Amino acid sequence: MSSYFSDLAQQYIDGEWRPGTGSWDVIDFNPYDDEKLASITVATVDEVDEAYRAAARAQKQWAATNPYTRRAVFERALRLIEEREQEIADLIIAELGGTRVKAGFELHLAKEFLRESVHLALRPEGKILPSPADGKENRVYRVPVGVVGVISPFNFPFLLSIKSVAPALALGNAVVLKPHQNTPIAGGTLVAKIFEEAGLPGGLLNVVVTDIAEIGDAFIEHPIPKVISFTGSDKIGRHVATVCAANFKRSVLELGGNSALVVLDDADIDYAVDAAVFSRFVHQGQVCMAANRVLVDRSIADEFTEKFVAKVRSLKVGDPRDPETVIGPVINSAQANALAGAVEQALEEGATALVRGGTHGNLVEPSVLTDVPAGSALLRQEVFGPVVFLVPFDGEEEAVRLVNDTPYGLSGAVHTGDIERGVAFARQIDTGMFHVNDGTVHDEPLVPFGGEKHSGIGRLNGETTLEAFTTIKWISVQHGRSGFPF
Repeated sequence: MSSYFSDLAQQYIDGEWRPGTGSWDVIDFNPYDDEKLASITVATVDEVDEAYRAAARAQKQWAATNPYTRRAVFERALRLIEEREQEIADLIIAELGGTRVKAGFELHLAKEFLRESVHLALRPEGKILPSPADGKENRVYRVPVGVVGVISPFNFPFLLSIKSVAPALALGNAVVLKPHQNTPIAGGTLVAKIFEEAGLPGGLLNVVVTDIAEIGDAFIEHPIPKVISFTGSDKIGRHVATVCAANFKRSVLELGGNSALVVLDDADIDYAVDAAVFSRFVHQGQVCMAANRVLVDRSIADEFTEKFVAKVRSLKVGDPRDPETVIGPVINSAQANALAGAVEQALEEGATALVRGGTHGNLVEPSVLTDVPAGSALLRQEVFGPVVFLVPFDGEEEAVRLVNDTPYGLSGAVHTGDIERGVAFARQIDTGMFHVNDGTVHDEPLVPFGGEKHSGIGRLNGETTLEAFTTIKWISVQHGRSGFPF
């Protein structure tokens, strides 16, 4: 695994591995033990420009390549991941503090999305539409947008880079990828290495490891990319959307969430406890779909709370390399401090700590808080870590109001003994995704993924990926002769 970090600590531009020419380095640390994994000299504005220009040069020929030929690249990439699965899992554990379960989950989904990209290469279809004009034929072509810029986050970097990179390439585009500076290998150069070895021609995928401190808005302002696919916070997403709109670009924004898992009075309580604990604490709660809030009907709140608290107390916190560990480190000290601050704020506002976890370096133990005042900002914002708010409610009407009382609308879940009651509840919630009798954390290759309100714009997966990374072109053919008024 160590060779991955040393070999891939470079920029990948126009098919070449080379150091950046910036004046400072991104230092890649293991968040569990602070071991230095890699040092990467940042890319400059000039190198971002080189990457985009290389992508534009390579894209035309790639778009003209037979889609069956393009498809073979993704089949080989999938085989490479399968062959190196354990090595890649070890890298994910080291670079972002993911547990073995989390690394397996991320790799499973990454492979599923690559499988879908194999088929996606063959999916674009054209149409011939009728015309009111005699002799005219209207052809509608679905064509690549050209070059796509991808900005991926630190929490599922390998998956969420592949989720945009692979379909964009499969559909005939070229890509420039900027991974998060905390996960430059798993989210960036490892992806480039896999596609390079799978036979992707040079220039079609470029990776620039850099930061806005070095390049400002150059990555999203550049004239070449027609679409920017961004996954991250709503604060940055708002800026990305603004800059894209000002530069006539399309943006696909997968942003934060403040999901609720709702337990109605007829739910299977033990099952709901399991779903709620997973939905909040998978990958230390650093998941946009995680259940920040667990809402429980007051009639069953005592029993649910007792079982929920007992299960949370049983979660092992520690070294993510240990297969028994459920909760590893959060990504960095800033996140750890912010979470400790959120717990302190809740307690100062009058909340009760049913479980109050300590903070040890980047290890943040779980906290379960209840009696958070209804007006607290904490109930409306995203808390990105192992802190959960238990909120009792009286009846479905109040539950719907509480779930919707947030600027976010990404995911959620409801537990009930009556499936159609659950569906009726779900239809009242202002989210892009909602699940009946399941957890809040789901992603599947064929199902539209995305949020409402501050949780994003646009969708990915399945048919919506075609919409994201292609455009429509109308070509008319006049087989006879048109008549003109002058």
